[in-house]
Formats: sequence, C-alpha cells, structure tokens
Amino acid sequence: MKRTEHIIINVGRQIGSGGHIVAKQLAEYFGCSFYDREILNLAAKESGFCKEFFEENDEHKNFMKSLFHVRIPFVSDANFYKNDFSQESLFRLQSNAIRKAAETESCVFVGRCADYILRDFKNVFNVFVTADMDDRIKAVAERKGCPAEVARKIITDGESRRSSYYNFYTGKRWGYSESYDLCINTSRLGIDGTSQFIIQYIEKIIGK
Repeated sequence: MKRTEHIIINVGRQIGSGGHIVAKQLAEYFGCSFYDREILNLAAKESGFCKEFFEENDEHKNFMKSLFHVRIPFVSDANFYKNDFSQESLFRLQSNAIRKAAETESCVFVGRCADYILRDFKNVFNVFVTADMDDRIKAVAERKGCPAEVARKIITDGESRRSSYYNFYTGKRWGYSESYDLCINTSRLGIDGTSQFIIQYIEKIIGK
C-alpha cells in the first residue's frame, strides 16, 4: 500500500522477537524505504569511510570497549587525519545519515536510536517489539543452529550491549514503555498479527 503521507516508523526490538520481520512488513505495506544494516552502507557513503568500519562498531558490537577510541580503516588519503576516532563521532555520522534519509523519503528504521535521532520529525511512530523469552530462545536456537542455553546467552549478551548503546545516547531506557508509542508482544499475535496491529494503530493516528 503506497501512501502520500511522509511517515517515519522506528522499530526497536528484542533479539528473537521477530522485530526485523515486522519492520520489513511495515515498510512493504506503507511503501517506505527499509533501513536496518542498510543504514551502515548509507553512513559509509555519506562519510567517505569504508562500510567495514561502521559494521565493526555497530550498536551490537563492543560498544563500551570502543566508546572513547576506535580505529578507522582508511579508504582514501583524505581521511588520514582521522585515524583516531571516537564512538560519539561515529554516532554523529550515522545520525546524519538517518536524518538525511528521513528528510528525503518515508522510512522504516530498525534500532540505532532512530527514535531519538528523529524525535523532532513529524509523523514519527516509535514501536518496540518483544516476545516471551522461551519463544525468543527457540527462534535464536533455530536461526543459529545452537542449543537453547547458547541461544539464551546470545540474547542476554546482545541485549546488554544494545541497551547500553541506546541508554547512553538517548537518555531514555531501552525496552521501557515510556520510551515508545507502542510496545507489542509477538508471542500474543504472531508476526503477521503484530504487523497488522501496528498498521491499524498507525493508520488510526494518521486518520486523525
């Protein structure tokens, strides 16, 4: 479904909740551009740094270790003077890419503090997708081909890094209801049912 309204949908998600799939379904329904890891490519293009640099220092990886000092792989002599780079500078580059995309077109962003970065934009909808722990463990175990105890550790470790990143840059609390417009559990409605529920919510707000 294509819409004439310029809308932005930001999707936070717990690991194994199906939030990535939900975000894709929202993008397809509303005719929005979809940005998850794609924003790393966009940030690399806008900044002139190589994509691998953004991938290595993404929200899921070694956030606290790299907060004050990261190394940049050079892509040109023009970047030689920036061989030492702070995590905050990286966040600014990624934020600029997110804002530029949001100014240009309707978008669905997955994670990366987009809800905070785009807090002053109009027609912004901030959603958090969760699921019961047993369902998330099962989903991760199936996706990774690992035992349940390993899947649980992947979830807890990954969400610890993710929440530290979000809380540090936004001053809000990752996963807490006051940080979002809508929080929804895919264990209740399933992936497709969750997407439809969010669609109905957004369309009702737009209809006002």
